[in-house]
Amino acid sequence: GGLIFVRSFQENAPKLSQNDYLHLASTFHGMQLLVKELSPENPKYDFGGVHMLETGSYVLQAFHSMTGVEFFVTADPKTERLAEFLKEVYVIYSDFVMKNPFYELDMPIKCDLWEVHLRDLVERFNRHG
Repeated sequence: GGLIFVRSFQENAPKLSQNDYLHLASTFHGMQLLVKELSPENPKYDFGGVHMLETGSYVLQAFHSMTGVEFFVTADPKTERLAEFLKEVYVIYSDFVMKNPFYELDMPIKCDLWEVHLRDLVERFNRHG
């Protein structure tokens, strides 16, 4: 897989390069696969493993969809409901990226409606915590 979309929605968010984001996502994905492999139980559709990494300065939350697409978000450690947020991101992705006849799988997402709805979702979560 590849990194198909990166966006910072907070002015005070760390400024990372595209390569830094790719490295962060691939490291987290590798840890998730290792933990899943070491798990004594491995049901067919269980996406077990690591879903969240928490440090003193940020939290990285992951959502693994049934279709194999993975979403990651980094946020302040005090941020709540990140799993719920990522599920809603997946709904927006399904509605505005996957239903877009011009989108090609595994290519960077360049869809105005996706970005508008994603920004609205971020603003709603920022307002209502």
